[in-house]
Amino acid sequence: MSSKPRPLPTKDGVGPSCVALPAGPWRTMAEFLVQQFPAVSAATWLARMQSGEVVDEHAVPVTPERSYQSHLRLYYYRAIESEPRLPFDEVVLFQDEHIVVADKPHFMPVTPGGRYLQETLLVRLKRRLGIDTLAPIHRLDRETAGIVLFSIQPSTRGPYQSVFSQRTATKHYQAVAPWRPGLAWPLTRQSRLEEDEHFMQMREVRGEPNTETHIDVLKVQGDLALYALSPITGRKHQLRVHCAALGLPIVNDLIYPKLFEADSDDHAKPLQLLAKAIEFTDPITGQARQFTSQQALMLRA
Repeated sequence: MSSKPRPLPTKDGVGPSCVALPAGPWRTMAEFLVQQFPAVSAATWLARMQSGEVVDEHAVPVTPERSYQSHLRLYYYRAIESEPRLPFDEVVLFQDEHIVVADKPHFMPVTPGGRYLQETLLVRLKRRLGIDTLAPIHRLDRETAGIVLFSIQPSTRGPYQSVFSQRTATKHYQAVAPWRPGLAWPLTRQSRLEEDEHFMQMREVRGEPNTETHIDVLKVQGDLALYALSPITGRKHQLRVHCAALGLPIVNDLIYPKLFEADSDDHAKPLQLLAKAIEFTDPITGQARQFTSQQALMLRA
């Protein structure tokens, strides 16, 4: 069953956001929006309404004077003032009628959120390729570089998503971390991961393992080594937590083992973690697919 079309089109690669109107005391819809989104000024909402960029689910424009009506959905375009451009470019490695495969740079989020909107891989690709239906099939951390797959057609999105949900895709990562000759290589790390007290971090706890990572050594140079990481499961920050737990904190990791303050990015020191390659059988064409990142990590003594 196809979803109901949104009453606003994609604009500059960004689809409209939606907010549901609950029962409440607001006199006008504008009054609700200003209270609901304190980070957006009343003047900004006024400008959006005057430009016809706030509508209800029936595509009826919302004016500043329009009376509040609960149990309705409003659509609008989210915007971030003075969003700086990330000085890196994505690379499109492959495109057919069903998927797009991109090589994501470090520091770039896959999807909009928080401080990032236009400078996300999804929005950049929508603008670049002119495909409004583009949607990520899986995710990478903002700090991690490498292979990301996107679905083009909603009708074939499910089969591609199942490749990841059913773990039939083989993912190959690389990381630079301290060399630990005392460990028996190759090795497998299994543990139970849960969210830590700080939302940014995950932690290992006692209990039935819910994560598994295979790790091997590719190259040693001085006090550092280039490691091959093969995650069997796909929990948030799994590779970063497992490496840190083994005494192998990934070079330039600002979350593990120590959480640094927000806005600590240094573009000269990217996290040395790369989603290097992915292999799977295409669920639509039956072809064997293998995609490899063009990027390389910095192994320095």
